Amino acid sequence: MVDPQIYFEAKKHREGAKGYIDNPKKTEGLLKKAILKARINKGTLGDAWEKLQLFFDLVQAYSKGEYRNVAPTTILTIIGAILYFVSPLDVVPDFLVGLGIVDDAAVISFTLKKLSVEINEFKKWKLSTTKGNPLD
Repeated sequence: MVDPQIYFEAKKHREGAKGYIDNPKKTEGLLKKAILKARINKGTLGDAWEKLQLFFDLVQAYSKGEYRNVAPTTILTIIGAILYFVSPLDVVPDFLVGLGIVDDAAVISFTLKKLSVEINEFKKWKLSTTKGNPLD
């Protein structure tokens, strides 16, 4: 079960995501910040690392118009989770080394569970589009 405070914070960030959904440039900036933070914290993120990469890929594909087989509310929820992830002041502040990323990972995992059907569909699409691509 997800901590009620984490759920509240994730929902609050979902509201902030509305300014990103139709703004590819703003979304790109958010993804750059999130990717950098994810790389820095890769070891601490554990299983959430791969989930987060999938979120980044989905938001990027949606933003570029490459993948639209997903509800706008799903994209808002994922962008909200990414906003929560990049926020330095959340339930457990990021300056608490080793602990600050734990709540971020919890929000990522919660979001993935909540949206697992659509995430799995995107994963299948992504695999089908990269098969045989010599650049991958």
